[in-house]
Amino acid sequence: MPNDPIDRWRDALILLARLLLMGLFLISGWGKLTDFSGTVAYMASQGAPLPVLATVIALVMEVLVALALVAGILTRPLALLFALFVLGTALLGHRFWMLEGAERAANLVQFYKNLSIIGGLLLLAVTGPGRYAIGGRRN
Repeated sequence: MPNDPIDRWRDALILLARLLLMGLFLISGWGKLTDFSGTVAYMASQGAPLPVLATVIALVMEVLVALALVAGILTRPLALLFALFVLGTALLGHRFWMLEGAERAANLVQFYKNLSIIGGLLLLAVTGPGRYAIGGRRN
């Protein structure tokens, strides 16, 4: 529909989507950054291979890549990369199929939350950053 009222808000909604999608990761990344050794210990306790490297990768993704996506820099490729990262965290960090009871239920919800975030990231990869972006191709 050429005169669809939503078109008027398209770019603002894409910016809001970028902020909402990355807010969780920026908060989480800040926690990892301010407690690096604790995060490494947690990664090791969860059986992450090379826990120091896993922590560095998580920091790069949750801080640097998240900030780039908020700013609209290299949005399409970084959204795809971030979708792979979120899939990896779902498969490694929320293995509900290995758990029972309340712990299984909680991790099942977190697993599906990650899949929902991946859906948002895939849409962002398709739409691009919109008009309110610092760099890259906007549409």
